Amino acid sequence: MKTFLGVRGMHGSEIQALAEMAATMGDRLDHRLRGHAVALLFFEPSTRTRLSFELATRRLGGWPVVFGPEGSSMEKGETIRDTVTTVSALGVEILVIRSSEAGIPEAAHGWTGRAVVNAGDGANEHPTQALADVVTLIDHFGEVGGLEVAIVGDVAHSRVAGSLCHALPALGAGLRLVGPPDLLGEHTGLPTTEELDEVIDEVDVVYLLRVQRERGAVIDPGYIDRYRLGADRARRMRPGAVVMHPGPMNRGVEITDEVAEGPRSLILRQVANGVPARMAVLATLAEGLG
Repeated sequence: MKTFLGVRGMHGSEIQALAEMAATMGDRLDHRLRGHAVALLFFEPSTRTRLSFELATRRLGGWPVVFGPEGSSMEKGETIRDTVTTVSALGVEILVIRSSEAGIPEAAHGWTGRAVVNAGDGANEHPTQALADVVTLIDHFGEVGGLEVAIVGDVAHSRVAGSLCHALPALGAGLRLVGPPDLLGEHTGLPTTEELDEVIDEVDVVYLLRVQRERGAVIDPGYIDRYRLGADRARRMRPGAVVMHPGPMNRGVEITDEVAEGPRSLILRQVANGVPARMAVLATLAEGLG
């Protein structure tokens, strides 16, 4: 594997293999990246993804080189392409890229020939988050196949949904998209509904998304009443059903404190599993390095 740009086009067996590899990582140290530098090029803000990639790199014995546009030559007008090629020329062997513009990680591989990991590009994909979610579901349920999952909220602008809408069906899960029509986007072949109450007692996983106002999404009047998961709705969920959220959460909009911190919540387990999931991706890429 030379790059990890997305899960679209991957077979379920490939996703499963990465998830199983992640499960073996845990908190242990590894040395597959010893002597190798990994650039974390985050052209937009991040907490969970950036920190988990840094921890993953260190646990694999590599050197993380963390970049943000603040204080860099980008403030003088340098382009993303020039920044990426400059960092590559310094000898960094793996580029982990997060960008508000879709397609930048793929372009970076073309510009440099380096191994590239997509850490989230626009509203396109966020494949390592999807992998962390798969690891979390396997850890909790034993397998993904046969689960019924509802993704609720701003699906149209969500790169996490962009990855999950392929990964979960590829692994045999049933998937439903829930939200107002203008926030559902186009995901061919997947069932949709405008009402969370129609499916709340029919699914094993309620996967909540925030409304991404920075990408032009709008919270219409009535959104909170129809889509927020609070204690009353959570009580209607199936026994054993769980709640997930990729973060950051807008508490009080799509989820209440009681649910986010309640016994159904797997949210912090998703965060924790981000480290071994990203270790698995980096370790696989390391096999192609000299």
